[in-house]
Parts: sequence; C-alpha cells; structure tokens
Amino acid sequence: MLKTVHCVITAGPTYEAFDNVRRLTNFSTGRLGCELAGVLMNRGHKVRLLIGEQATYLGPRQATVVDVFSTTTDLHDRLHALSSERVDAIFHAAAVSDFTFGKIWLRSDSGELSEVRSGKISTRNGTLLAELVPTKKIISELRAWFPQTRIVGWKYEVDGDHASVLEAARTQMNECRTDACVANGPAYGKGFGLLKSNGECLEVLDATELFARLEEFANPRRIKGP
Repeated sequence: MLKTVHCVITAGPTYEAFDNVRRLTNFSTGRLGCELAGVLMNRGHKVRLLIGEQATYLGPRQATVVDVFSTTTDLHDRLHALSSERVDAIFHAAAVSDFTFGKIWLRSDSGELSEVRSGKISTRNGTLLAELVPTKKIISELRAWFPQTRIVGWKYEVDGDHASVLEAARTQMNECRTDACVANGPAYGKGFGLLKSNGECLEVLDATELFARLEEFANPRRIKGP
C-alpha cells in the first residue's frame, strides 16, 4: 500500500512584462504538469498545482489546490511561501522565463539612444532596443527552502544531442542539489530520461511510464499492507 505524499507541481510558462500591455513568454502548454497532477491525485496523493496563467492546455487540472502564477517573481514567491508547510515532493516542470526586460531604448536616426518608459510604448517611436536580463533560477533556491523534500527538476533542450541533454541534467542536479531531473525535448529525442542523484538513468518511452516512475521516486517508503 502506498503512503500518501504531499506533492507540489509547477506547470506552464511564466511571463515577463515589456510594458503594461505586452509580454515575453514561451510556448509551454502546461500539459505535462497537469497530467502528472491528475495521475498523482487518482493514486490518492495530495497535490498542489501551480499553473501559469498563460498555459494553453485545456484538459482537466486535477489537484487538491490549484494556484495560478504570472511572472517568474510571482512563482518564486509562491513557492517560497510554501516552505513552512509539509511538502514531500516537488516536481518543478514549469517553463520559467530565462530573461526579463531591463531598460528599453529608442534609437534616433543619428544612432543616439534614449531610454523609453511608458505604460504602452508606441510603435510610432520606431526602432527600439531592449535589454534582456537573466531571471532568478528558482530551482537553485528550492533546496534551501525545502531541505527534506525530494525535488525533481526538468531539462528541456532544443539544441545539442541526447548525450549533451543528459549532461545538462546532471549539471542541474549537482548545482541545485536536486534529487532527480527529467530530460526531454528535440535535442534529447523520443521519450524521457529520468536521472537520479545516485547516477542512475532510466530511459522512459512515454508520459504514462514517466508518471509511474515519478510517483515511485517521490514515494520511496511504502506502507506495507496487511
């Protein structure tokens, strides 16, 4: 018999504001995280799903609690606020924006730059130059907030090959002190790789098998039945 696990799942994209009406985001749909939440709920676990408000997946969002986040800072703060609660496992599948906007400049015909600040920057201004500043790496802070929690990160890569994605996943685990990492994306190829901090790497063919392995990983100690 399985022990009930208190899980937190992040899914979908964050976004970063360009001005009050435009934003920078990514193509994450939130589907994988939502489907994982549903599987864990159906298996009797308590699930808190943090889903990006720009997620386009329209399927069911099964969870004990569903919270909607917006920017990277918003997701950061919501996760930090949960550090006082019991959390047995975190599945950090959200596609966190790598960059946010810094300063924005207007370039004149003579090439001079002047900073632009407006609630809605007009296209009549002409060519703009935008500074992109790296966002906080939320995954790097999770271990300090959740020292006893089993933490699973994600490494989705477009460029490179199978081996380079696995190496990037190992680097993430080492740098962020996470317990496992799911590797996938066009560079990885078909299926998923589930890497564990003990060096083990499971090659998983599809999402159904991945979800089963993630549940097993999050719930290593099972309550024996009668």
